[in-house]
Amino acid sequence: MKRGLKNRTFTKDLLEVRVFPTREEMGLEAARDVSRTIRKLLQEQEEVNMIFAAAPSQNDFIQELITDGSIDWNRINAFHMDEYIGLDSDAPQAFGNFLKERIFNKVPLKSVHLIDGSAKDSKVECHRYADLLTKFPADIVCCGIGENGHIAFNDPPVADFNDPALVKVVELEQGCRQQQVNDNCFLRLEDVPMQAYTLTIPALMGAVYLFCIVPTALKAQAVYDTINGEVHEKCPASVLREKEGAILYIDEAAASLL
Repeated sequence: MKRGLKNRTFTKDLLEVRVFPTREEMGLEAARDVSRTIRKLLQEQEEVNMIFAAAPSQNDFIQELITDGSIDWNRINAFHMDEYIGLDSDAPQAFGNFLKERIFNKVPLKSVHLIDGSAKDSKVECHRYADLLTKFPADIVCCGIGENGHIAFNDPPVADFNDPALVKVVELEQGCRQQQVNDNCFLRLEDVPMQAYTLTIPALMGAVYLFCIVPTALKAQAVYDTINGEVHEKCPASVLREKEGAILYIDEAAASLL
């Protein structure tokens, strides 16, 4: 990391970037900011609608968030942003199960809305979940960035900053599938599903607040491209620079190329 970058906060276009020495400090600060935002919103409205990412990169943040006793979980409606197609309903790799284990079953949420990766008709499932997102407009998105620059499962080949849909089925890029092996979610590349549901980029960017938590050196190139590259679908996360109210939290390792 370049001298002077540690503990630094800076902006690139509309995106605020915060760099922390460790992923634990990063997760703690992100949780504090999300908690503060939840409390602020609940002073102004009856409920808060939140969309969560399911990935090991979110573990530190989620663990801090669920131990925050100041959050009124009974007034929060929870959603997730992507789901594999074709896994067994009880598969630990399924993102709904991941989030149940780490947060959805650990706090008394008002409601939890999961994408059904085993739905028989994917078009019907996309419409069902899109209708829910329309009924419960997102206040807060908590997400990460993939090694290939994706947000949710909007990989570079399928990302569309102006996507007309809120939810769609996508073919997963090989780099995205390899990341699931790198994250120890699957043993082999051939075990990773080829397709998934994803919330589209407009569905995520439509939230009032967006908090993006990205640790580890494996994400360093994606972080560099997000901040310093062209705002373009070839690095889908670069769209965060056009989002007012977005904050990117990175640890020293993820910031190593800046």
